[in-house]
Amino acid sequence: MKLRKTFQKPTRVLMILAALIIVTGLVIGLNTDELTMQTAIGQTNDTLQTSEDFQYLERANRAFINLVKQTRPAVVQITTQTKRNQRRMLRNLFDDDVYRFFPEFDSRREPERDPEPIRSLGSGVIVREDGYILTNNHVIDDVDHITVTLANGREYPAKLVGSDPAQRERNGGGSDLALLKIDADNLPALQFGDSDALEVGEWVIAIGSPLGLTQTVTRGVVSAKGRNSSIVEYGDFIQTDAPINRGNSGGALINIRGELVGINTLIAIGGYTMGNIGIGFAIPSNLAQQLMPSLIEAGRVVRGWLGINMTPVDHDLADKLQFAEPRGVVVESVVQGSPAEKAGIQPRDIILEFDGEVVQSTEHLMYTVAAKRVGKPIKLKVLRKGTQEKTLTVKLAERTAEAVTRADDRAIQEEQGEMFAGLRVRNLTRSIAGRYGYPLNETGVIVAEVADDSDAARQGIRPGFLIQEIEWKSVDDLDTYMDLVTELKKQNKEKVLLYVKSVDGLRRGYVSRYITVRTSTSDR
Repeated sequence: MKLRKTFQKPTRVLMILAALIIVTGLVIGLNTDELTMQTAIGQTNDTLQTSEDFQYLERANRAFINLVKQTRPAVVQITTQTKRNQRRMLRNLFDDDVYRFFPEFDSRREPERDPEPIRSLGSGVIVREDGYILTNNHVIDDVDHITVTLANGREYPAKLVGSDPAQRERNGGGSDLALLKIDADNLPALQFGDSDALEVGEWVIAIGSPLGLTQTVTRGVVSAKGRNSSIVEYGDFIQTDAPINRGNSGGALINIRGELVGINTLIAIGGYTMGNIGIGFAIPSNLAQQLMPSLIEAGRVVRGWLGINMTPVDHDLADKLQFAEPRGVVVESVVQGSPAEKAGIQPRDIILEFDGEVVQSTEHLMYTVAAKRVGKPIKLKVLRKGTQEKTLTVKLAERTAEAVTRADDRAIQEEQGEMFAGLRVRNLTRSIAGRYGYPLNETGVIVAEVADDSDAARQGIRPGFLIQEIEWKSVDDLDTYMDLVTELKKQNKEKVLLYVKSVDGLRRGYVSRYITVRTSTSDR
């Protein structure tokens, strides 16, 4: 009995000591007489910081920090100033009757005063050490003064070297790029990366001056490639979720190798939100690099023009031709006197290759043609009648607004539906959508002609209106439109209900409404 009690005391002492070591983290050094007290939390942090996962995260974190340090000095803030007399602008908008109700806006009897300067902010990217800076045309369009502020705070006046406006009525559409020059040397410049090599999901960072906050860095991924926009015809945008806001325009989109892969240009907005919702667009660096020499030499972009209207090769046609996958484009029509006609291209030819490059889509051919030098002989391969391969030589002309209009008018003449209810329509192609300002993914048929004596004309329908429904049924294209018209003719309907969309130039938006029109064109 005594022996049992003797062993119980040391056992209790050992148990208490063991518990104390666990709770307080008591460590006895084997090579020292000192005792070190550690808390359990401290021991956990040490374990995390020495783990392989933490070291990986630390290296990735440090890599991003170093990437920003390396690239941020090449991104600049662009400040513009414009002098406009706001009273004069208001005065030009209103007539005499309006001033009777709003006399406070009537400045006609007041002496002229110097206009207040209007300032705006944007971003730019130094792409050459001798002071060449890429930005967006809409950042510097129609301004009086341009000032560039470097990352170190130094300011330089900038001059416009060349621009490529996005508006389609100017030179048939553009990329919204502009090139500036400041009088400075040995500047930190970004190297161009290969935007074609970007992969969806790849990390990118955006640097710019959103809302005037200079040198702002955001991070995200490439969300998609090859995005189109009704605003910019030659965009072929990179989509990213790296946060971009107003003021980021013209800034840099950079890959993890520190290379410039895009010029941030547009953001998508939803509802009443005017800021970032995770959808931003950048002009690919390959396109920017391709246009720079033309901007430097000519102050504008000279694009090649072939002179055809085209549609893509779909899966059904690809199967018929025994293609592994859809490729090439089908020639719908050829503009009279165009380089295509002179080269011997015919309607219904399938263009397979252009200058040794396999044609992937209509957009791909359009971008490829636009990038080629005007007047240079170029080989192209066509498939005629499904079996005959021919190699033709074409010398491209310059793409101008007049050339685009000629192509559109030719297409309207050669491919349009019959007259119904005083209206003649045609398919909504990419070029027609751009001409009238509709989104490139819009559906419906475009009104090409309106009979003067029709009810449709009296109801206000004009060429350029988009018909998207007939009698509550959707109109996707010319084929579905003609099917519906055929059915309505069998029913001998006196009136039909149309759902139409038109561009509202004053509000810079769209107007959609239902209109009932008589099918007869005679006066009633």
